[in-house]
Amino acid sequence: MTIYYRPIVQMDAKMPTDAVLLHGGPLWFDRVEPLERGVRHGLMPASELPSASLDVLSAPRTLPGLPKDRAAIMGVLNVTPDSFSDGGKFTSSKAAVEHAQAMIAQGANVIDIGGESTRPGAAFVPEDKEVARTAPVIAALRAAGIEVPISIDTRKAAVAQAALSAGATMLNDVSAMHYDSAMAEVARRSRAPICLMHAQGDPKTMQENPQYDNVVLDVFDHLAERVEVAIAAGVAKERIIVDPGIGFGKTQAHNLALIRNLSLFHTLGCSVLLGVSRKRFIGNIGGAERAEDRASGSVSLALSGLMQGVHIVRAHDIDEHRQAFALWRALHAQ
Repeated sequence: MTIYYRPIVQMDAKMPTDAVLLHGGPLWFDRVEPLERGVRHGLMPASELPSASLDVLSAPRTLPGLPKDRAAIMGVLNVTPDSFSDGGKFTSSKAAVEHAQAMIAQGANVIDIGGESTRPGAAFVPEDKEVARTAPVIAALRAAGIEVPISIDTRKAAVAQAALSAGATMLNDVSAMHYDSAMAEVARRSRAPICLMHAQGDPKTMQENPQYDNVVLDVFDHLAERVEVAIAAGVAKERIIVDPGIGFGKTQAHNLALIRNLSLFHTLGCSVLLGVSRKRFIGNIGGAERAEDRASGSVSLALSGLMQGVHIVRAHDIDEHRQAFALWRALHAQ
């Protein structure tokens, strides 16, 4: 059976001499938890890790255009009429540009644009309509002088290509190239970083009783397989980002288990993205029915991601995340 290794990530200034710097620091670990299906293990010293695993966990990771010294904040810009949190607010290019400019002023390092809602129960959007929603907005952002990386949130290769032609520089595929295998060629040819996200089922049905044998290891194995598919297609590993897909075909218990074990995903050798902003389970736990009232809960979970070394946090409430992250960095500066 496969044994997986989850680093127990620490941030204290008093670091043991045998500690390993996660991606070169400042976080570190000196113990790991072996994970195996059907077997319970105790913690083991990091020094006993297989050398290949140690190399993967210690190697620095950076993405073009994003901060090298801290986690990037990815601002959400949905140009859809039906997204769960901001549907219909930014469908015009003028409104979209103004919102993007506001997010950047507040601290967003990248803007993620989506033209098809992936909320539970969302209807399919034809690719021509999705292109019509997204490409003109991306062109308008560039025409307005916006220079930060722009990500296109789509599972369709034609939409991704149109977005790149309009000025996008990153790809964010919620199907991890399952929906449209041509996405791999778009990523290879463009050399744009691509995020591969785990989702169980289609958005329309994904929340209808999702089941896993072991949600953490099942999601890990799925992403490991999709990373290998991307590499085999010619996508450079250093340009691949992985996302466990919080809320995409998962129950509240599944979501919490994945967040508790985020550090495991570093062993895939890719940058890690966490997207929890304003999700329904935050409202369920925190008592916030309206999505726009879930900023505090979103920030809380994002900080848990920072403590486990995630590289990108996808968020709606930029100023709240920026402020919390700045205080977190100041508190743990060494």
